[in-house]
Amino acid sequence: MSDLLERLRGRGWRLTSQRRVVAEVLDGEHVHLTADEVHARAAERLPEISRATVYNTLGELVTLGEVIEVSTDGRAKRYDPNAHHPHQHLVCTGCGAIRDVQPLGNPLSDLPADQRFGFAVSGAEVTYRGLCPACAG
Repeated sequence: MSDLLERLRGRGWRLTSQRRVVAEVLDGEHVHLTADEVHARAAERLPEISRATVYNTLGELVTLGEVIEVSTDGRAKRYDPNAHHPHQHLVCTGCGAIRDVQPLGNPLSDLPADQRFGFAVSGAEVTYRGLCPACAG
């Protein structure tokens, strides 16, 4: 069983066949699918699944904190099931491919006190950009 399915079961989230197939599609390393990609893959396994059900399920998973919604440079939102492991993203500016990365250091402690402007900083999102090997070609 996938890590996401295990977490959802542990929360007592009702796993209908539609919810299960969405969670199964999101399983894996470096998964960053758009809602349409999730729907297409889910429909291969469960042809009767509707686009609305996929969108609603993704919204619920984001609200639960089990999936991260990733937006990059005006492209379609992508959904990352790696919500419980601290990481940042590496995005190809050519094709939009996304990889999870764990840079050294802590972006929270890297922000100097005089640059916090009195904020009680609780989180940081860092996005690295460049060309993937295929696009750098």
